[in-house]
Amino acid sequence: MSDRTLTRMDLSEAVFREVGLSRNESAQLVETVLQHMSDALVRGETVKISSFGTFSVRDKTARIGRNPKTGDEVPISPRRVLTFRPSHLMKDRVAAGTRR
Repeated sequence: MSDRTLTRMDLSEAVFREVGLSRNESAQLVETVLQHMSDALVRGETVKISSFGTFSVRDKTARIGRNPKTGDEVPISPRRVLTFRPSHLMKDRVAAGTRR
């Protein structure tokens, strides 16, 4: 495993190099795409990116959990959680360790 993390800056730099937009335009493009994705998820929509995966929001109901240290029962309130399901192509690429 690598300690390297892909950041927004890395994405905008890649757009700058590969698409040819200015650095400011590249950064704005990345921000706009991420904003559209997060807005859709907030509205409860599914975000599907072909050959990458699907982001969706799930509603979890209230339930009783247990503190593993003490064994005490603890109520867990209902909440919305973000889930990601990678595509089969992405799963295969990660398993193979290939870059493209």
